[in-house]
Amino acid sequence: MADIPIRCFAVSVVIIRHASTGHQVLLLRRNQTLVGEWCQIVGGIEDGETAWQTALREVKEETGLVCQHLYSGDICEQFYEADRNAISLLPVFVGVVDAYAEVTINEEHSEFRWVSFNEALTMLPFAGQRKVIRHIEAEFVQRSPSKYLRIQTP
Repeated sequence: MADIPIRCFAVSVVIIRHASTGHQVLLLRRNQTLVGEWCQIVGGIEDGETAWQTALREVKEETGLVCQHLYSGDICEQFYEADRNAISLLPVFVGVVDAYAEVTINEEHSEFRWVSFNEALTMLPFAGQRKVIRHIEAEFVQRSPSKYLRIQTP
């Protein structure tokens, strides 16, 4: 009997801010893989990096943002990739940024938008992404996240 491998090679980062209109999520429109689709930040783990270090690096590279706080999202994004015949499992991180921080996207994206959690649910193409967004809203907006999820970054 053949197995389907489970791979963990990347991270997912949901960036949130508290604006005057309420909490918002940053979505990026992809310019390379999944062209035209809206998504959160996703990036591959490089040799010698921890997953949380990857999260911080990818946030900086893809948006120019620096997280005021970084949390383990206490959830993983998972999906099947037919071309690799593998299940991908990505730990989710939550980055909190200043309401007025400026976003500068890189070449991987064509545009960005700060949107409400409800609007994000209508823009994200995959059920797994929408599940993550619902979880983040419930555990990081509607209630205070557990102090044990906060990652102490340098």
